[in-house]
Amino acid sequence: MIMKALNQERLTALRDKARGSLTEKLKKREDVAQRADGSFYLSGPYYERQMRIALANAEIIDPESLAEYIALGGYEALAKVLEEKRSRQEMVDEMIASGLRGRGGAGFSTGRKWAEALKHDAPHKYVICNADEGDPGAYMDRHILEADPHAVLEGMALAGYSIGADHGYIYVRAEYPLAVERLTKAIEQAQKAGLLGENILGSGFSFHIEIRLGAGAFVCGEGTALMESIEGRRGMPRNKEFRTAHKGLFDLPTVINNVETLANVHHIYQKGAAWYAGIGTEKSTGTKVFALVGKVAKPGLVEVPMGTSLRTIIFEIGGGIKDQRAFKAVQTGGPSGGCIPKEQLDTPVDFESLAAIGSIMGSGGLVTMDETDCMVDIARFFTEFTVDESCGKCTPCRIGNRRVLEILEAICEGRAVPKDLVTLLQLCEVIRDTSLCGLGQAAPNPVLSTLHHFRQEYEAHVFDKRCPAGVCKNLLSYQITDRCIGCGICKKKCPVSCISGEPKSKHLIDQTRCIKCGQCYSHCPVNAIVKQ
Repeated sequence: MIMKALNQERLTALRDKARGSLTEKLKKREDVAQRADGSFYLSGPYYERQMRIALANAEIIDPESLAEYIALGGYEALAKVLEEKRSRQEMVDEMIASGLRGRGGAGFSTGRKWAEALKHDAPHKYVICNADEGDPGAYMDRHILEADPHAVLEGMALAGYSIGADHGYIYVRAEYPLAVERLTKAIEQAQKAGLLGENILGSGFSFHIEIRLGAGAFVCGEGTALMESIEGRRGMPRNKEFRTAHKGLFDLPTVINNVETLANVHHIYQKGAAWYAGIGTEKSTGTKVFALVGKVAKPGLVEVPMGTSLRTIIFEIGGGIKDQRAFKAVQTGGPSGGCIPKEQLDTPVDFESLAAIGSIMGSGGLVTMDETDCMVDIARFFTEFTVDESCGKCTPCRIGNRRVLEILEAICEGRAVPKDLVTLLQLCEVIRDTSLCGLGQAAPNPVLSTLHHFRQEYEAHVFDKRCPAGVCKNLLSYQITDRCIGCGICKKKCPVSCISGEPKSKHLIDQTRCIKCGQCYSHCPVNAIVKQ
């Protein structure tokens, strides 16, 4: 713990001292290597195709050590900006030039957002870190907060200086106790070192950061609902009368950026906008962190330059689909994203390319699916999630998504009629076009994308009363094939005694009594039972 407040000279001395001890520590690790410029990186096959910027320090430094963060250049960008007394307009212009876009889902220009907040005069301005990460399977922001909390704090301080803000809030889920603990400790360390709070590094610039805990409502990831929650009200989206950068938190100019966006900020001011803009694509610069989960062989966090193909991420970094099964689809963008089929695996992962095929970048979830996944059931799962998480303020989302879920349940249970497919499409289009906030507007994406790319599966459920993937229980039937050796194990395991047959002879399943529990299928020693 650093007890004495730092100035420029002390910060440099601490960096030099801490770097020597950190270097000795890292040289003993086999999974860490050093570049020619002295920087460190995680080595090994999993990281060869990655480029880590937001995750540069993750799993390398001790997240509870301010000294180790400083040793690798931490707070150097903030100190340089304050020492040079750079103008706010110059700061904003450099952020615009970097091309950094919001990593929370919308992909709006970070620099343009800051520029809007800068042009409004107010007694106070705010910077909010949106750490309300709620997508199923996503844990990018949580990992950054747990592994490198000072990177987020420095990014917030730089954002605050750029727009003239004096206060920041980190809105983080209470379900992330380790992240909250490390953020709290990091804020205390930075304040005691004079890197946050009053008169930072003797520059005259003051910036305070507080933590606000969210109760786990997915809709609070939407900016206006998040601000409502911070202000002590129920988290529900506001009508968009004013831009948040004009009238946001407490009706004052506010910038909201997510964790990953802020973790990039100090790198941009440290290495320059041109450096960052040279990574990725022309319109989607830099890197993106993805949570690669699902049926992939090597799940984990992946950070790659924008424009890297889905095939590269899933097959070259993630090792392909586990258990040697066939790839079927990948869902990007969480419950607000679309399902992408194998024919589009070579799509570059950037904002424009994903939008062109009916999906979104989202916060960075990549859920892989194989041949055993039913796309209708996948759409039902994500729709159920958005129905549960809807705040209920607007009718299209509150009622419309409930009706969509009812149709999907009917399809999965074999109760649907052909007209339901027409109704389903129309409902999704209306909800997309008329909902109040991004949650409702994007909720139909999983349904629309699966209807487009996997319509044959919907038709098999509706017309043939059959689930091709063998997932939807009501549409299954189990059949005993000629491979049966008459061992009787299936007969013993059946909870309703619907299997008959003599020893060493082929057994039969009474379909009128079968409850489709799958016990016979999972226990047959010779794989003589098939799902149809």
